Parts: sequence; structure tokens; C-alpha cells
Amino acid sequence: MNDTPTWGAVATVKAPARDILNFAAHHLDLGAHRIHVYLDAPNEQAEAALRAHPKCRVILCDDAYWQRRRRKGRPDAHQPRQSLNATHCLNKRPQVDWLAHIDVDEFLWPATPLPAQLAALPADTLSARARPIEALAPDPAAPPPEGQHWFKSCARLQARRREETNAIYPTFGPHLNGGFVSHVAGKVFVRCGGDKTSLRIHNAFVDMVMDDAPAELNDTRLCHLHAPSWDKWQAAYAYRLAHGSYRSGLKPAPLADGVGLNMHALFSMLEDEGGEAALRRFFDEVCTATPDLRAKLDAHGHLHRLSLDLDRKRARHFPDHA
Repeated sequence: MNDTPTWGAVATVKAPARDILNFAAHHLDLGAHRIHVYLDAPNEQAEAALRAHPKCRVILCDDAYWQRRRRKGRPDAHQPRQSLNATHCLNKRPQVDWLAHIDVDEFLWPATPLPAQLAALPADTLSARARPIEALAPDPAAPPPEGQHWFKSCARLQARRREETNAIYPTFGPHLNGGFVSHVAGKVFVRCGGDKTSLRIHNAFVDMVMDDAPAELNDTRLCHLHAPSWDKWQAAYAYRLAHGSYRSGLKPAPLADGVGLNMHALFSMLEDEGGEAALRRFFDEVCTATPDLRAKLDAHGHLHRLSLDLDRKRARHFPDHA
């Protein structure tokens, strides 16, 4: 490997062209050597812009693509499509030393240059994890400065995480893992070039065995725009409840004396009891950057204010789509 390793990202996406190009532009601005985008649905505008950029690679995942890939064709669920596409990229032509498998609403945020972080890892490191911070919706009564986003983090250790979650979120904390409505696991970079290496949503595998002790990229955050506003959260809510990150089969948050409700059960209960108004109360306590929530997060070291500056980055790398 070079003294200065190259890195890139792979994502399977179904999103508006603006969001796809924001994702690519942000990571190109960080110095990504390759951005691999697997389009889960046709998007002519995004496809044309990505194909025109020398550091982007794009594949349209239509029926013909899936018939070439597997006998059964296109998987029904998006999670296996993501994993299969990421593994396809990893094992074919990633054109980088390290590849991150992330989503279109996730943005890497390194405090120090990523190549240096990756170069510092031991030579036998297969994968390295970036931990997430989750976007908060702006409070209309107390918005952040122009161009800024509020994010929240949570404790790494489970006992501390449970104690802090209960303190920060008094109503819904027992059913939340770190106060997040999305994943707390983060996403991984995987070293390219190994035999029988594959990727899933949150982990790397070798010969079907999970790398259960990835290195920690302590100087890199994964900024997750999972619920950046009430309207965007509501637009994705029904799909997530049925098929995505709130689906019924996922594990509930761990408690000291058992488990709470999983997100599917919690949201279903809220809807049964109070409809949209009950969901709004949840969103206001857990997902909105009110002064009260910001103060609690700040007191525990879990409040972050960042400027992603996505419009500027998109204009720089895709000027025809500014």
C-alpha cells in the first residue's frame, strides 16, 4: 500500500438528484479518490452528472443489471441490495485502498485528514468504524446560525449510554438507544484487495465471518441526516416503518433490567394512542434542537454544531447543478 492510502465511498441510492450530488460533492471535497454510486432507481440528471466527473463511477441497477448479478434477480428488500452492491464494488474495481459503505444521507466528518488516519492503522486491520452523530431538526423558535446544523452523539459504553439517555429524554428515553432514532453502530471502511471479503450495512466479513473487532476511527464522525426536519421525517416514515429502520423485526434498545419497545412498536403505539399529534410530541422531544434539549446534550458532551455547506460543495464539483 502507498504511504498515503487512497479512499472512496460506495452507496446504493434512491433519492433526488440534488441529494445524490450533495453526497458525492461532500466526499469529493474531503479528498475521496472514487465515489461509487449504485442507482436503485433511474435518475437521469444524477447519472449524467456523475458520469461526467472523473472521480465518480455510477451503475444503474435496473432489471438487466440484477439478472446479470444473480439468478433470482433483484432482491425485494433494499438492505440486501445495498450489501450486494457494496460487495460487488469491493471485489470488482474499487480503485482505492480503503472503501467506506455509507448511505446518501450520511456524511463523513474527519477532524484530521482521512488518509493519515487510515495509514496509522495496523497492517492487519481489515475494517475501521466511524461512529455516527445524528442531525437534529432546527427549532423554529431558536434556529441555528445560517448554514449550521445541530447534531447529537451518545456514549460508546452501554451502561453510561443508558444512564445519559434516560436523563436527556425523560419521556421516551427507556425505548431509545442513545437517544437516536436511527443506528448507533456507525459504518465501516474496509481494506480493499483481500480475498473473500464482503460488506453488509454496518460490518465487513471475510469468508462469511464478521470482523467483530474493527478499529475505531476516533477522529472521524458520520453525520447522519436521518430526521433533519419534521417534513422530511414524515415523508420517509411510512416506508421506514414497513421496510426500513423502524421495521418490526429489529431489536429494541437494551435496558439494565431487560429491553424497551423497538421503534416499530413505539411508533405504532404512539399512532394508536394519539395519531400524528403523538408522533409530533415524540419528534419535538427527541429530534428537535430546542434550547432545553441542546442544554442537556451539551451538559453530557453530546452536542455538536457543524456546517456541511453542501450547496457550495455541489456548485464546486457539479457546477451545472448548482
